[in-house]
Amino acid sequence: MKIKFTALASLAVLAVSTLMLGSCTADADSPGLEYMPDMYRSPAIEVYVDYGEVRGRENMAMKLRMSALVPPAGTVPYYGTDSSLVQLMLPYFRKANISFRETHGLYGADLAVSDEYTLAAADVNPLKLTKDNSEAILKSGKELYTAMCQHCHGEKGDGNGPMVVSGAYAGVPNYTDRVALGDGQIFYSIYYGKGAMGSHASQLNKKEIWTLVHYVRKFQNSSYGTFDASGMSAAVVADTTMKVKK
Repeated sequence: MKIKFTALASLAVLAVSTLMLGSCTADADSPGLEYMPDMYRSPAIEVYVDYGEVRGRENMAMKLRMSALVPPAGTVPYYGTDSSLVQLMLPYFRKANISFRETHGLYGADLAVSDEYTLAAADVNPLKLTKDNSEAILKSGKELYTAMCQHCHGEKGDGNGPMVVSGAYAGVPNYTDRVALGDGQIFYSIYYGKGAMGSHASQLNKKEIWTLVHYVRKFQNSSYGTFDASGMSAAVVADTTMKVKK
């Protein structure tokens, strides 16, 4: 009985060892034996899938082919059923000037001959600040600004970010001096780029850019985004007071 148990145990160890060794491979790019490929390799078409190797079948002709293709022009991702959010996320109706083709590499884009930047001065931020949402929007704006803008424009929006202080870049504007800019012009500059700054349209969606516009306004007026008990914007009150004094 003991001999039979030992023999069975030896066979079990041998089987497990064979299975484990069989899953190994000399190919450094191979994940080894896939025991349950359906658990992590979807048969459906996905954007970031290496179609050169699917379910153990390898097609060398497709190994280096890019699968993440640019969506057709004018298409809009699904943003739910909130009509205000869907409207906010619709493709930007203003076009970059034709000069942006050379200055900002917008080759193949639908460009305009007119000065859309000047026209954008009349565009109002569609992401409205209220007493209830102001704190959340400005908090999100700070996070976006820290990640995407602060390295050049500085923590206080004064144009003295680490990249400027190091001497890598120059000519970054001081946001606090740009109070005359319309919301739409700030949006346009972030979306398409301006001067040495490139377009951020591929890195930030429209809601995020309008959120940044609110945060930039905070640099220009410390009362921006604060409200009194009745819900009146403190920034509007402060601006009215200044005009009366003048």
